[in-house]
Amino acid sequence: MPRTLIVSNRLPTKVLRTDEGLTFQPSEGGLATGLGSIYKQGDNVWIGWPGLFVEDEAEEDYIRQKIRADNMAPVFLTEAEIRDFYEGFSNSTLWPTFHYFSEFATYEQAHWEAYVAVNEKFCAAVLAQAGPDDTIWVQDYQLLLLPALLRAARPEASIGFFLHIPFPSHELMRVLPWRNELLRGMLGADLIGFHTFGYMRHFLSSVAHALGLPAQNGRIENGNRSVRVDAFPMGIDYERYAAAAASDEAKGHEARYREALRDTRVILSIDRLDYTKGIAQRLRAFDLLLQRYPEWRGQVSLIMLVVPSRDQVPQYASLKEEIDELTGRINSQYRTIDWNPILYFYRSLPLEELAALFRIAEVALVTPMRDGMNLVAKEYVASRLDQQGVLILSERAGAARELSDAIIINPTDMGQLAEAMHDALVMPKEEQIVRMAAMQALVKRYNVFSWTKLFLNQLAYTKMKQHTLATEMLTEEATKQLLAAYHTAEERLLLLDYDGTLMAFQADPKRVEPDQELRLLLRALTDLPRTRVVIISGRDRHTLEKWLGHLPVDFIAEHGVWLRPAGEEWQLFQQLRNDWMRELRPVLELYVARTAGSFIEEKDYSLVWHYRRADAELGEVRARELLSHLSFMTANTELQVMEGNKVLEIKAAGINKGNAAARWLAKYPAEFVLALGDDRTDEDTFRALPPEAYSVRVGTDARSLARFHIAGPPEVRQLLRQLLA
Repeated sequence: MPRTLIVSNRLPTKVLRTDEGLTFQPSEGGLATGLGSIYKQGDNVWIGWPGLFVEDEAEEDYIRQKIRADNMAPVFLTEAEIRDFYEGFSNSTLWPTFHYFSEFATYEQAHWEAYVAVNEKFCAAVLAQAGPDDTIWVQDYQLLLLPALLRAARPEASIGFFLHIPFPSHELMRVLPWRNELLRGMLGADLIGFHTFGYMRHFLSSVAHALGLPAQNGRIENGNRSVRVDAFPMGIDYERYAAAAASDEAKGHEARYREALRDTRVILSIDRLDYTKGIAQRLRAFDLLLQRYPEWRGQVSLIMLVVPSRDQVPQYASLKEEIDELTGRINSQYRTIDWNPILYFYRSLPLEELAALFRIAEVALVTPMRDGMNLVAKEYVASRLDQQGVLILSERAGAARELSDAIIINPTDMGQLAEAMHDALVMPKEEQIVRMAAMQALVKRYNVFSWTKLFLNQLAYTKMKQHTLATEMLTEEATKQLLAAYHTAEERLLLLDYDGTLMAFQADPKRVEPDQELRLLLRALTDLPRTRVVIISGRDRHTLEKWLGHLPVDFIAEHGVWLRPAGEEWQLFQQLRNDWMRELRPVLELYVARTAGSFIEEKDYSLVWHYRRADAELGEVRARELLSHLSFMTANTELQVMEGNKVLEIKAAGINKGNAAARWLAKYPAEFVLALGDDRTDEDTFRALPPEAYSVRVGTDARSLARFHIAGPPEVRQLLRQLLA
């Protein structure tokens, strides 16, 4: 029975060492809640670090046995690994960089080496658990290398990856000395998920710039696999927070809080201590509110709960000192005998007490400088049972992409934040209810369980599509069968694409003249008895004739516009017009002017826009724009727009390599047919072939109608040489 393996840096249970011995404390985090519906089922398992350093084998065995009953398996880390992998590379390099605080980032080679070693340790732990049909779901930034490590060991495995923090722009990502390794690590997955489309777009941009792998419709062709990238906004357990807010225990806490606060109105701030959360900026904005609107003095208090986190790290210790000083200054300036402006707590609270704070707060401040999602915003929404209350939300939190009925602010604009607090405090109850009801409906529908189900369903679908479209590698055994069929055939037909098949691509498409080796190879093939060699290419007829016209080969040029059997004259596939080119050429010239490195190639009956030499990301963006533009202009005409490898071509509809190949098959019947091609235009050829033909896709994209695939032009030449043996 296939299982699901969840892999994260931390287990959903934290092991603590106390005077009484080891204790096991379940996590209250949103991820543990959401994935609880998965890892606790059947034989599924969650693999991760239990949260403490263990050097005694007896203790390791004890922990392993205790958590096995709860479907967990531990990965034990040494003190050096905790320091260099977790506190070092994960939280001192990746965390600040991905959150746009690169001034705090460190770039220590020893930390990187520890990161690699721990990812390898996790890989070994997963492989010890995973069967060949199991699904592996890797979580978050501590394990960016793990998907590729697993892929190398289990090429056919079903692997998902989800990043729970922001993904930075390419300009920040390129600062990391190990950016290529990190990106390749993530691309080991079949499905890569982010909270927002913006993070997904940044990732695709980084992959295009750093690795030269463009994306189309959220798919990246990585070797012989298609990797899908998508946005999956994470939710919360809505019913859990609504039930906690409705509980008698939460109501009891609320009654005590209200008795102490009397008629004071409450603005609530809940955060973990971190420089990404904007806590100090929030305090300054509250100070500004009291300056601009003195009428709120004595009327409203800010309850600020800061959960302790890494306060031994210099940046965090400095932040805590800043928060303490700001709180003290504001309180000392405005405090009265019966009113405190800020009620500051540096601790964590159980769920029912948090629910009481959510109940009592008329306004919630969730204003991080940068945040992957921020589930506190959704927890506040779920807890407002009377549908009153106002959420003030940073535009830089992932949640802002969904909770558009909140008051959305720029967290660095103190004036805007102060005005937002004032607007929230005076907002009519009717408007509050309309806004809150809309947000509650969204948070309730897109909860953490639907997030989990959606991701795993999409991973299964992605894997199924891979298998559906995947071609078989042309193995040694398959090659033997091909050669045997070739040698026993009375008549043979070879349909050979040129660019990307016989010759590797160049930045300048005009500089791909055939080398001496290729000329000699084609000559030898045409000398074979009962063998017809056809060069079937998108190139213009004049170039093909100049390069290879001295050889007794057949030509299908310009994707089937021009045909020439060996020793005969060129002929048109059918009568065509080219007067349309006068109207469309200015459109292509406009895109050349806007896209440095692109250029136009004009053929007898087609126009081609090349962007191989353009900036990778800009070229892809412009190609999508131009495709849309041309599709509109050619609608209801006899023209079609074809996409090739870094090219867009406009030509007559119905003219393609497949139709031309079909004509050759009808005119020159053959028992053995071999077709080799590397891009979408060659799919028409593969589609036209009989089932017994040997069709071979060339290159890293194995998704094809072809029966087989091989790596590249060197392997093509090796195969053709074998025909000569």
